[in-house]
Amino acid sequence: MGKVLSVSELKKYYEVRKTAFSYKKDIIRAVDGVSFDLEEGQTLGVVGESGSGKSTLARCLLLLEEPDEGKIIFLGQDLRELGRKELKTLRKDMQIIFQDPYSSLNPRRKVCDIMAEPLLFHGVVERKAVKEKVTEILSDVGLGEDFLNKYPHEMSGGQRQRVAIGRALATKPVLIVADEPVSSLDVSIQAQIVNLFIDIREKLGISMVFVSHDLNIVRFISDTIIVMYAGKVLEAGTRDEVFYKPMHPYTQMLIHSINGERFKSPDDGGFIMTGGCVYCPRCDRRGEMCAQKSPCLQGDEGHRVACFIVSGS
Repeated sequence: MGKVLSVSELKKYYEVRKTAFSYKKDIIRAVDGVSFDLEEGQTLGVVGESGSGKSTLARCLLLLEEPDEGKIIFLGQDLRELGRKELKTLRKDMQIIFQDPYSSLNPRRKVCDIMAEPLLFHGVVERKAVKEKVTEILSDVGLGEDFLNKYPHEMSGGQRQRVAIGRALATKPVLIVADEPVSSLDVSIQAQIVNLFIDIREKLGISMVFVSHDLNIVRFISDTIIVMYAGKVLEAGTRDEVFYKPMHPYTQMLIHSINGERFKSPDDGGFIMTGGCVYCPRCDRRGEMCAQKSPCLQGDEGHRVACFIVSGS
């Protein structure tokens, strides 16, 4: 297996006004030095709470948002160094599936037209063969030919997401980035869509970046996992190492929350934050160093953690 995607020190910052009438601005570090590699046919799970930066990361990977720093090497090419024409050529090899299928599908177009668009745009098939190809793709995602003439509002949330997945598969991509693809669906439907992603990976050998706030869902589909908080990766490793042997207090909290356990953030305790660990204000195991210095990921490739207390450094 070879590397499909290699991300190095990726950063994306935003400036926001402190108040509506203030000239002073705060810097939001949405993605702050994220690095990882994705092998051919493998799935990387990106997990974290809302606001952790995982969706911004997903959009930056495909340059839907321009990163401020870092490298994104896709199939041996640095996406940030490519011209518009070269990037357009690569677009068919990398697709994204958004959280809300209703907002990502044109409400004025029928399913056949929605799915035909990428096929024709990228020259995958000739116009006369479009209907046959769309019908084939619908079958691959568990939908019948009767969906060809339906509009998005005539389908359930799960059916719309299947259409969105089918549209992403239409160009036979090498990489799919799935940004919270099941979070807006009923629990009973979530399992079906996750199983569909697993079937797609096994059948087509597609590499995937699967973004979710639910570590339990990520566990079923991922080979490796990175845990994000406030733009940083706090823990990374193989699925079993991260889920069954979590080292960072934040990862442990996420796993305990699966069982409905609630955690109360500790009081500030007098610490003054000067570039310390981003999780320090919420951590019940923090020390003085945690408030003063930001830890780096340490460990072997199978399991790394950014925590002074756990690593002992």
